[in-house]
Amino acid sequence: MLSEDLVMGAKGAADYSGLTQRQVYHMVERGVLPVIRKGRAMFFRKSELEAAFRSDAANG
Repeated sequence: MLSEDLVMGAKGAADYSGLTQRQVYHMVERGVLPVIRKGRAMFFRKSELEAAFRSDAANG
């Protein structure tokens, strides 16, 4: 189900990924983390967070 794959907000993404909120915002600004925006709210897909870190680790 889609709602089970969503994390709300930078805090939620930070908690899920082990980053700080500042790091999440920075990665969104650089286009590294895909984000879904609904008004001022941000949502992240867990699967896309995991994919971003897999590709980052592979390149790192």
